[in-house]
Amino acid sequence: MRSHPREKTGRNDPCPCGSGKKYKQCCLSNPSIASPETLDTPWSRQRDTSDRLTADLMRILHRDFGDSVLDAWADFNQDDEPVSLSEMPHEISIFSPYVLFEWDPERPLRRSAEKPRSGIVVQAYLKKAANSLSALEHLILEQAIARPVSFYEIVRVNPGRSAVLRDVLIGEETEIEEHSGSEMMRPGDVVYAQIWILPEVATMGRSAPIPIPPDRKVEIIKLRAQLQRKIKKQNRELTAADLTRYTDEIRTVYLDIRDALSKPTKLQNTDGEPFLSHKIHFNTQSAQSTFDALAPLAWGVTKESLLEEVERCPDGSLRSIEFAWIKKGNKMHQTWENTVLGHLKIFGKTLLVEVNSANRARWIREEIEQCLGSQATHVGTETETPEQMMKQAKQRKAQRGAKEEIDQDDLLREPEIRRQVEAQVQKQVEGWVRTKVPALGGRTPLQAVADPDGREMVEALLQGWERKNEVPGSASIVRPDINALRRLLNLPVKTESPLK
Repeated sequence: MRSHPREKTGRNDPCPCGSGKKYKQCCLSNPSIASPETLDTPWSRQRDTSDRLTADLMRILHRDFGDSVLDAWADFNQDDEPVSLSEMPHEISIFSPYVLFEWDPERPLRRSAEKPRSGIVVQAYLKKAANSLSALEHLILEQAIARPVSFYEIVRVNPGRSAVLRDVLIGEETEIEEHSGSEMMRPGDVVYAQIWILPEVATMGRSAPIPIPPDRKVEIIKLRAQLQRKIKKQNRELTAADLTRYTDEIRTVYLDIRDALSKPTKLQNTDGEPFLSHKIHFNTQSAQSTFDALAPLAWGVTKESLLEEVERCPDGSLRSIEFAWIKKGNKMHQTWENTVLGHLKIFGKTLLVEVNSANRARWIREEIEQCLGSQATHVGTETETPEQMMKQAKQRKAQRGAKEEIDQDDLLREPEIRRQVEAQVQKQVEGWVRTKVPALGGRTPLQAVADPDGREMVEALLQGWERKNEVPGSASIVRPDINALRRLLNLPVKTESPLK
């Protein structure tokens, strides 16, 4: 149910097309001109009725319960101190129906056989208006109170007209009539919403403001498994009635996804650790002794190879050298032969180590102090957040122009170089199928596809990956072939654009 009523053009009002004629003498009498919203259809009738009810209920809310709206917002968010509604104004589209139809601060726990109870705003409204409501108004109120608010995957869309939605929790598919809302829908996305089944039309009664991307469907599948376990002893499948009983648990998952989507992405290194740049400074006795002690930190690289890039003093002694701190393998990417953990720079009696996490900073400092002992003195450590690094990078780019980016694009336009980069990226991406993924409960995708829920989760993650690949970028962006992963996992290969 929409939060704000729309004005309906009366038969004797000026026609909204601007002709100067009355509406009944112009577009209303010409169905080929009139918009779907202005025609007298089941969809428009339920919209008009819904808008009138919303307006009446909002008046009751502000008149009798205005002081309690903040309490309702806290209950909706399941948080005693939620983010202010003024900071999340878009949430009004899903919060308003909750406070109008569901919210009751003293609602008792409902038994499985009981029907959903209306909230205190509807109760107050019905005390005065119950006997004067039309059959359609009664039915809309019944649907708004009794129908579950669930997660619906968008299966097909006819933009501007309709969509087919599948309830991820119970599997039911419903074709709804939806005009402006369907313009923004994309197959694969998930909406947290309520569907009304009315005479001659099914429509969306309420909906959260933002679509849930495909890869977040994993959390919803886990919720489904939890709910299925709860009713397993009854030897039956989940139903819509169960969903109304577990409405709080369902909303919890929505809130978790909503909050995760609104938070900035946390950058991580290749070990899955939070990204935080560290520059660790040491004073040492000499460049040569420092190099001799620390060269073994470059796993798999010989001293001779490292010394190919050395800079020497006139007398032949070592002046400066740079090399990578490398370890064997990678805990997140099992196909990787090694992992670059940081970089060491030796120049004279100074040692600088650069790493990108607090854990690696502790680790390398312990290694250096163990290898060099009293020959090394820690001078200090500088840290820099990703935000600080991005700010400085933008400043440097503004100063020197986009030359480096252009050079990288030009480099990747060379066919042979691009083929090599694409092959390297694809190899790393395909290694994902044998990597333990936290979202899959620590299983690898190859293990997860062995059961239906796991298979659906992997498919959701791949859809999310494909969605990210659609973002426009420069020639320097190499996009992996996700269909290659589908073949490795024995999943259906996509032949059509997800936009269709």
